[in-house]
Amino acid sequence: MKARKLVLSLCIAAGSVATLGATPAAAEIYVRVAPPAPRHEVVPVVREGWVWQPGYWNWNGRRYVWVRGHSIRAHRGQHWVAHQWAEDHGRWRMERGHWDRD
Repeated sequence: MKARKLVLSLCIAAGSVATLGATPAAAEIYVRVAPPAPRHEVVPVVREGWVWQPGYWNWNGRRYVWVRGHSIRAHRGQHWVAHQWAEDHGRWRMERGHWDRD
């Protein structure tokens, strides 16, 4: 009986941990204030098989915060489209960075 409870407890715990790694669908972000101008970043030499993801302004729910650029692993046959803000009827909408086919 104890072994059964232990197995059940482990299964429940494993299921809980598995859901922690799940990411919800990205919601659209709209802001009434335009983002600041992008910061100047020195782009380092990126090693083969990697691409540079430039820094961008992110909205944290109250204000813009700068996210520094960094290297990300390249995807064969695709190129990185950087994060950007687009004006939409007087509001600003975040267009998240993504991979696009070449």
